[in-house]
Amino acid sequence: MDTGNKKETEKMQSPDSDLSEQIKEATKDSHVRAENTKLMLSYQRGQITLPQYKLLLFSLYEIYKALEEALDGNAAHPAVAPVYFPLELARLEHLEKDLEHFYGEHWRDRVIVPAATHRYTQRLRQIGREKPEYLVAHAYTRYLGDLSGGQVLGRITQKSLGLENGKGLSFFSFPAVSSPNRFKQLYRSRMNSIELTKEEKQGVLEEAVRAFELNIEVFDELRKILSFTENQGNALQKQMTASFKTQGGRPMAKSTVPALLASSRFLRLILGVCVALLTVGIGIYTF
Repeated sequence: MDTGNKKETEKMQSPDSDLSEQIKEATKDSHVRAENTKLMLSYQRGQITLPQYKLLLFSLYEIYKALEEALDGNAAHPAVAPVYFPLELARLEHLEKDLEHFYGEHWRDRVIVPAATHRYTQRLRQIGREKPEYLVAHAYTRYLGDLSGGQVLGRITQKSLGLENGKGLSFFSFPAVSSPNRFKQLYRSRMNSIELTKEEKQGVLEEAVRAFELNIEVFDELRKILSFTENQGNALQKQMTASFKTQGGRPMAKSTVPALLASSRFLRLILGVCVALLTVGIGIYTF
């Protein structure tokens, strides 16, 4: 983390303030930047397609796999134990259910891991090995986001895609949490009870800021790739139109179709990878 951000998080530390409040204050600017990116705002407007949603589940799967493996492996750690709620919060099995619904039992053969998602998962695994107390920052950011803004996005997804009976929406379901608001209060209380040294608390605050910055990097990467695919899509459309006109409005020759379809499939793959990057934003919409 750069010196400027470190100084800012140091200012947030107060012996009289709770850890949850310190994290909220330390990440305030990053939080606003993340939830107000063009990509997040588009999702909130319901501008998502079924193919995009199915692909974005892959990114969520990779992130939660890394996070929950790290939490499980450090369940007895004094900083992790107070906020370890696998029954109430774990998302991995829910994501597996959604992916199997859309892709069938062999969905694992089709997993896509974009570069930004890979960096996020690598960071989670690193701190799981070296600094387990930092997992508190990521768990708080993701799970409380799922219980807040994620619920809003769940309803938007269901309405926009016309998904019925909760099929394909298991990620947004928390059957073991009867009241999200009361559970969030409990979670914050347990988190505030964690005993950390001044240096450890500073590290947790910095890691919370880092979590948001990782997400913002994801959005920036997605914007660049989307710009590329948009340009390529326009070029493909012109190519197909020109080919159709060349043939005098008649069906294209067999030799022309495969090349165009191959280009189209490539573009769909690239677009799918792009949209998968957006998923990280679901967990940080608001909390």
